[in-house]
Amino acid sequence: MSTRKKTSKSKRKASVTHNEERELTTSNESIEEHDDGIFVVRLISGSTSNKPYRCPGCDQIIPMATPHTVAWLEHDAETRRHWHNICWSKRNKRKPKVERTRSAPRY
Repeated sequence: MSTRKKTSKSKRKASVTHNEERELTTSNESIEEHDDGIFVVRLISGSTSNKPYRCPGCDQIIPMATPHTVAWLEHDAETRRHWHNICWSKRNKRKPKVERTRSAPRY
């Protein structure tokens, strides 16, 4: 017999401005605080992903049925974007993309 304790899935709460609290609806959703704001972050499994998206971090396609991350600013659902998991975790370390002509020096 296993000695593990059974834990119930309790709803996590996240603080919201104006001292209100809201309950996160799914266990794969969290609140993350970054320099550019507070984000709601949801992990999407491959089985629930039914169309391709373009990742804003690397500008590549996230194929159908691929696990990825969906993130948006807490009070602005219009900023909702689908990211590769690694692109989301490394997004603050990414430098701005500089476009050069073919003959431009690389220094």
